[in-house]
Amino acid sequence: MIPSPIRKVYQGIADRRQMFRMFDRHAQRPNRPEADATALYSGEWFEIGQVEYEYMLGILPPLWMRGGMFAMREFLTGNVTSVFFALTIGRCVRHFHGYCNLSERTSPDRMRTAIVERESQPVMAMTREERLEHIWSSTHEDYRGYAGERWAHHLRGRRTVLLYGGQRGTLLKLLDELTEAEISAKLPVHLRYLPDAIAA
Repeated sequence: MIPSPIRKVYQGIADRRQMFRMFDRHAQRPNRPEADATALYSGEWFEIGQVEYEYMLGILPPLWMRGGMFAMREFLTGNVTSVFFALTIGRCVRHFHGYCNLSERTSPDRMRTAIVERESQPVMAMTREERLEHIWSSTHEDYRGYAGERWAHHLRGRRTVLLYGGQRGTLLKLLDELTEAEISAKLPVHLRYLPDAIAA
């Protein structure tokens, strides 16, 4: 089995509202009832606050707890469930949520290691993929979706976002085909000019 790629999907600390929105970032996906969504969710992670971490710990008895992490008893899809982390990074305890595929026995430990490595970088930077994931996570559901029947067959099912095109008005574009200028325009100001991070 090939381990799921581990990826940061939101920059900053998600508040409770944003956390609950991101628990199901792919709710609008086509063929939701039939398709196996393991690959969509497994490996995604983002930072949350201590209050949100403690709130989630108190909802249900965890499936398991160990080494500063606990897993939710309810599974999102297949063997994928929420794992919450309390990690010491740079002398501060920070809190994170990630989706781990528990059929991969090392998935929670690999995610913990990846989070610590990513968040221990001396300079804040973002990869192109992280920029796109942040745009997807922070765009309201009314302004993002999936390419449907109006798109060429080979493009159907890919993620789309609505852009303001100036004199051209609004236009729908594939998320992974945004230009650097379009990405910059969709990001909040404090993230626009970060240097490019080297992808792990």
